[in-house]
Amino acid sequence: MAKRKLIGLVGFGTGVFAGGLLYRRSAGRRHERVDAYFADGSMISFVEGSAEADALLPVARTALDAARG
Repeated sequence: MAKRKLIGLVGFGTGVFAGGLLYRRSAGRRHERVDAYFADGSMISFVEGSAEADALLPVARTALDAARG
């Protein structure tokens, strides 16, 4: 019985550790993107580094700065 509890605790600890690592990796990377929504309900995302995003990101930053005051 004690062996089963120990295995469970080790498994739980390993899962918590792995989850923490994944969270840090995903939170550390902040990629900018531009989401364009259309009247028909469709949407397209342009990720940082694409030609479309490189053209739209400066405009979006300016709009966000103006909205934030």
